[in-house]
Amino acid sequence: MKKLALHWKILIGMVLGVVFALLLIQFSWGAEFIKDWIKPFGKMFINALKLIAVPLILASLIKGVSDLKDISKLSKMGGRTILTYIVTTVFAVSIGLAVVNIIQPGKSITEETRTQLLDDYKEDAEKRQVAAAAQKETGPLQALQDLIPSNIVSAAGDNGNMLQIIVFAIFFGMGLILIPADKAKPVKGFFDGFNEVILKLIDLIMLAAPFGVFSLLAALVAESPSLDLFQALLWYALTVVLGLILMIVIYALIVKIFTKKSPNFFFKGISPAQLLAFSTSSSAATLPVTMERVEEHLGVEEEVASFVLPIGATINMDGTSLYQAVAAVFIAQAFGMDLTLGAQLGIIVTATLASIGSAAVPGAGMVMLVIVLGQAGIPEAGLALIFAIDRPLDMCRTTVNVTGDAAVSMLIAKSVGKLKDPKPENWDDNYTKE
Repeated sequence: MKKLALHWKILIGMVLGVVFALLLIQFSWGAEFIKDWIKPFGKMFINALKLIAVPLILASLIKGVSDLKDISKLSKMGGRTILTYIVTTVFAVSIGLAVVNIIQPGKSITEETRTQLLDDYKEDAEKRQVAAAAQKETGPLQALQDLIPSNIVSAAGDNGNMLQIIVFAIFFGMGLILIPADKAKPVKGFFDGFNEVILKLIDLIMLAAPFGVFSLLAALVAESPSLDLFQALLWYALTVVLGLILMIVIYALIVKIFTKKSPNFFFKGISPAQLLAFSTSSSAATLPVTMERVEEHLGVEEEVASFVLPIGATINMDGTSLYQAVAAVFIAQAFGMDLTLGAQLGIIVTATLASIGSAAVPGAGMVMLVIVLGQAGIPEAGLALIFAIDRPLDMCRTTVNVTGDAAVSMLIAKSVGKLKDPKPENWDDNYTKE
């Protein structure tokens, strides 16, 4: 009997998790049971992926940079990567603004629903506002200053410091390029072996993926607000999803036009990473799987994937940027505000910059959204309006973030002659190589 492909196992786990939760919450003890006995397994799965995120970035990025053999290659690839990510982010924000202005989902929010949401989520919204206020008080060069860690061990102890870890890894890799080959060889050998160990750990962790997403989805259903609140925000959710779908279409066009690969080839290769991103809401947690799929199933050579993807997981938040644009205008509409063209152009700039500093973890976009709201003069209290339905949309936008990373990695690989046809044995529809 043919072995069931990983993405089908993940999909089955997601469906069973939702069905299981819907059945159990019919009982008075059901939600509490899921919280105490099911949700922890989902947390353990996410923690296992986060556990290897920092070692993966260090090993793969140092190996990828040192394999370039030439500093000029690093600057060429780095410039193209960052520029491409910025362009796709601007596209994403623009699409979000266009869709939300056409559909105008804020018109469907009634005063009663608005008051109920503000009361229910006032405490959570205030926490986000405090975090964002602290970030707004920093100087104009704070983001640049934060790129350089004062202690790499301390930086590596927090997954929120991914940019600092990336800077150190690139710096370390440059050092390996610049010293004599015989001196660099043992260090390179260590990181090559270290990278292989991390990739094997990924294979082991992914064996638990169907069970992990089962737990995550069951907990999400059990802890969701009432259905009435979701119905009140239906148009907002549909607007965000429509914008995200349009962004995925753009990725497919990028792959088709610039790499000459079919959309079917692209989506078949990246689908397990998309499903994992959907269930975890974390680009960082999904990064190990994204790297494996891009290298083994999309044909991007390792030196490109190990450089482009970790950077993308940190600064390429197209889905998050699109959501911030839609959410800002939606809140303005709900409060009866008419945003000027200048204010909406400001949203494009702010959302693009905010996405670069947004952590690749669940819910980080909510903190950055407060900055976008403040720039546009939109009441920050409106953040509570979208809290009820944020998690499902976070899952969707993370899927777009990961898809964008994969598409850009193919584009960069093609531009530097590092895109190849994947090995036939990698297309047996199994995640793990035989």
